[in-house]
Amino acid sequence: MIIAIRIRGRVGVRKQIADTLALLRLRRKMHAVLLPDNKSIKGMLRVTRDWLTWGTISDDNLEALLKKRGRKPGNKKLSADEVKLAIEEIKHGKKISALGIKPVFRLTPPSGGFKNSIKQHWPKGELGDRGEKINELLKRMI
Repeated sequence: MIIAIRIRGRVGVRKQIADTLALLRLRRKMHAVLLPDNKSIKGMLRVTRDWLTWGTISDDNLEALLKKRGRKPGNKKLSADEVKLAIEEIKHGKKISALGIKPVFRLTPPSGGFKNSIKQHWPKGELGDRGEKINELLKRMI
């Protein structure tokens, strides 16, 4: 399971990239989505690499993300039982929106700020594919 986080805002985005970000449901800064790990999604992430960062989410961070930032329609929080059920269903390949959970997670800017420039690619900057290192950033944003 891949998590993608939009780092940069909406100003100066080309139409093709804006459309791709909309297809990924990443319309605003500091929003995150869970995505399946397949060829078409990776292609979309590569096209939008100048605007977001992504990587493989760990089970601990997935649980923390659903507990703290997971919402049902009506902006209601998830109960502990719903979180456990959602984690099991997600691991078996079910979409998060099919579980009655909003697909977009609204995060805060990272505590302590970004460590590098948000205009350069990983490892010199914050953008692009991070792999497992996304979990460190995600912990500071939840």
